Amino acid sequence: MNHEEMEMNYIAPTYGKRGITLVRGEGVYLYDDQGKKYLDCFSNVGVTILGHANPKINDAIKNQIDKLMNLHQSFISDIRAEYSKRIVEAAPDYLTRVFYCNSGTESVEAAIKFARATTGRPEIIATKMGYHGKTMGALSLTKTAPKYNNAFMPLLEDVNHFSYNDAQSLKEIISEKTAAVILEPIQGEGGIKPATKEFLEEVKKICDENGTLLIFDEVQTGMGRTGKLFAHTHFGVSCDIMCLAKGPANGVPIGMTLISDKVSEKLFKGAHTNTFGGNPLACAAGLAVLDYIDENKCLENAEEVGNYFMEQIRAIDSPLIREVRGMGLMIGLDLKTRATKYLKALQDEGILAFPSVSTVIRFLPALTFQKEHVDLVIEKLKKVLSE
Repeated sequence: MNHEEMEMNYIAPTYGKRGITLVRGEGVYLYDDQGKKYLDCFSNVGVTILGHANPKINDAIKNQIDKLMNLHQSFISDIRAEYSKRIVEAAPDYLTRVFYCNSGTESVEAAIKFARATTGRPEIIATKMGYHGKTMGALSLTKTAPKYNNAFMPLLEDVNHFSYNDAQSLKEIISEKTAAVILEPIQGEGGIKPATKEFLEEVKKICDENGTLLIFDEVQTGMGRTGKLFAHTHFGVSCDIMCLAKGPANGVPIGMTLISDKVSEKLFKGAHTNTFGGNPLACAAGLAVLDYIDENKCLENAEEVGNYFMEQIRAIDSPLIREVRGMGLMIGLDLKTRATKYLKALQDEGILAFPSVSTVIRFLPALTFQKEHVDLVIEKLKKVLSE
């Protein structure tokens, strides 16, 4: 029995498989068990933001393993204290405290509870084609594909949805029972669709007028992917809660819910806890990630290389291309047909990308991606689109 057969036989069948067994990574490349090299434009859905086996991050992890890997939050951790200070100081000044968990969907679950606790209201409003995770509360907010939701009904009560980039549709449903509005600055699973500045400004105004909190889900957009550490800061619109995960520890599981004073003042001991959140191992990796981003000008690189990437895709002369969307190194190539066979063809050519809705090829490379890597992607992309 080979490794693929083992996975197919022993793991719950909740994932489709890509048909290759990846055994190691280095920088922006992955290698399969046959020695074939792949340029990684997927980064485990935006997790390995500084590349695979990054020496600085790995050294921090190895050093912390020899000291202390896990510590309950009723005890004070030196490394957690230092990381908490750094991540809060890196965030906009309206976010003043951090709650730790282990994933994006957990950070959203915390945001739901915190919004209800702060306002005393039950309803959460999310966007159509938004994605916030697949645990029961987060899944109730997710509206990307009926198959994600239908088998698990009934979901959370007091959840409503409005159209993305259409503030009027929010105005029509928000009420005195609405605790919070949650949205992504760029819809990730919904097709790589950026918000407009005008939309976010109007959403913020509507929330303020109704005493409703605004939550930005930055699980996929955060940690420098768009050229700023947090994508919503491109738009100059503040929030009360921000969900963060995937990239902060470059592959070590970590999730965070950053909150304003208004929210933290309503919380109490035992309001929301978990076993592994803010563990020293993840925090050590997180500190190293922040240092690496600063020392190597990764934000500037994401903006520059991301702009170059989009320019080069837009220059491809193909009747298959409908639109290119994105910001920084979060890019969606929207085709006029299903993307599946083109993703497979790119994989055969040594390029790993990922879908976002059925027609979109999604590129989420590491922030260390360079223009020569883009040129290789474009060469292969031209080939598969022409064939």
